[in-house]
Amino acid sequence: MAGFAALPPALLGGDLFGSPVFSRAAVAYVHYLSFMLCFGALVLERRLIRPNPGKADATLMVITDVVYGMAALALLVSGILRVLYFGQGSDFYTGNPLFWWKVALYLGVGGLSLYPTVTYILWAIPLRKGELPQVSEALAARLAWILNIELVGFALIPLLATLMARGVGLPGTLAG
Repeated sequence: MAGFAALPPALLGGDLFGSPVFSRAAVAYVHYLSFMLCFGALVLERRLIRPNPGKADATLMVITDVVYGMAALALLVSGILRVLYFGQGSDFYTGNPLFWWKVALYLGVGGLSLYPTVTYILWAIPLRKGELPQVSEALAARLAWILNIELVGFALIPLLATLMARGVGLPGTLAG
């Protein structure tokens, strides 16, 4: 906990609003909300992707990807805080192989998202000049496939979390 010594004691499970439960609930809420924002952004990106999008759709794709990136960062930070301070304890998570599968899936989806993100950043250049990005059929199809894979990956993360929360994967449990 030394790395978080600068955080107020109330945020580390102390007496915030009369109960440490509020701190745990707040971090969990940020975690869940961030996940929903990530998934929603991916759904919107998938729905919008097409060859030679109009200015409104291309701009919305760029903005949506920024929201996705910020939500993914909030998801990561809140997840780390839950593992270290606000969840079941780091041993509960790190001792479970499903936790590592969940982390790997998150990192895999994040790695896949780099290609669309770089693509959308490159779209911002012509958009600032009032021009439209040139999106071929092949590029639109490639982005659609990547977004499909990301959506499947993100859909599996809550399944792994649900199983993990019930002790599946822990050594010495009936569920494991």
